[in-house]
Amino acid sequence: MKSIWSGLLVAFSLYSAIPVPQVQWEKKTMRWALSFLPLVGVLIGGAEWLWYGFCAHFGAAELFYAVGAALLPLMVSGGIHLDGLCDTCDALCSFGDREKRLAILKDPHVGAFGPMWLTAFLLAEAACFAQLYKTPALLPLACAGFAAARTLGGCKIVLSPCAKDTGLAHIFAENSDKKVVAATLMVEFVLVITLAGLLVFAVPLGVRTAKIWTVLLLVWYGLHEKMSRRVFGGMTGDLAGFCISVAELLALVCAAFGGLIV
Repeated sequence: MKSIWSGLLVAFSLYSAIPVPQVQWEKKTMRWALSFLPLVGVLIGGAEWLWYGFCAHFGAAELFYAVGAALLPLMVSGGIHLDGLCDTCDALCSFGDREKRLAILKDPHVGAFGPMWLTAFLLAEAACFAQLYKTPALLPLACAGFAAARTLGGCKIVLSPCAKDTGLAHIFAENSDKKVVAATLMVEFVLVITLAGLLVFAVPLGVRTAKIWTVLLLVWYGLHEKMSRRVFGGMTGDLAGFCISVAELLALVCAAFGGLIV
């Protein structure tokens, strides 16, 4: 039980901005830490639901809601995954060789392309949230997307080879019980997808939209895996953050466009 509690604290101390008691990072405390990564997504999804309820109750403007909703994940997570998105875009747009791209991922400085794509990402999120505010039938699917994205990101770390023998991804991969964590994350993925389907079951075309979203997530997982191995030689923490960020956006896009149709 102590190892489980320690794993929860490790996950929230790194992958969220929520203050938690600090524990020493070692094999016994990190063994199952990644299993709790989706709980950060559950927290973000719950915050998004409350934010929508607050804005709808008081008749807030679409822009006010959309910008707040786009910033909520940043506030809860502390921006760790967006940092991965920014660094990965910088590295991909450099068109350098593998060593140069890995060096860019490691470089604490930011280039020109990262902020541009990060801005585009946040604008896309805000646009989707604005549409969801107007047609909120599939909002539960969008909220579930934050947890589903983190199940994929966690699987990336424990199932994919690391591109280098340093960094957070390598530390978590080496200290995780990979089989148990991978199985747990897969079960959590199925549970999140199933729950999302049940929440939109009564919505016309809601289940179909949830199925399309699931397929897109799996396709994205495969494409990201192919890109990571071919371009970078394996997985890093930044690449996992990139995977999570895009997976979140996929849920928002499906919910926004699905809401337009239904």
